[in-house]
Amino acid sequence: MATISRYDPFNDLVNDLFKGFLVRPVGVDSRANLAADGPRMSVEISERNGLYLVTAEIPGVRREDIEVTIDGAQVTLGAEVRREREATADERLLHSERSYGKSRRSFTLPQEVDEAQAEAKFRDGVLELTLPKKSAAARKQITIQ
Repeated sequence: MATISRYDPFNDLVNDLFKGFLVRPVGVDSRANLAADGPRMSVEISERNGLYLVTAEIPGVRREDIEVTIDGAQVTLGAEVRREREATADERLLHSERSYGKSRRSFTLPQEVDEAQAEAKFRDGVLELTLPKKSAAARKQITIQ
């Protein structure tokens, strides 16, 4: 079963607010220790001419490691950043702010998406989705006999 984590912008705000009050040793910064949560995806959603435009910044991810799932109005983005380089025997890592692992974002759009017409492009760490809205079924009035 997939684990879904909720994005909490308030947590980042509180961390930034109190960041200067305490001096922390190297490697204790909560933003630097993102390995448990995986890489962060910043998502922007807009609407234009009967379709949704989704832009997601996913730095450090290869095209093959991105997964987009559409289920009605529910869109799920998944990505995995792999650690490219391992430390050698004579090397010791002192500090790292790079995150590795899997990340997943899910959101619901106001209207269902036509999965057959959906398009995805990935360039320079930015995923662009073009999601056409599914045409609403025409209402049919039934005569009562």
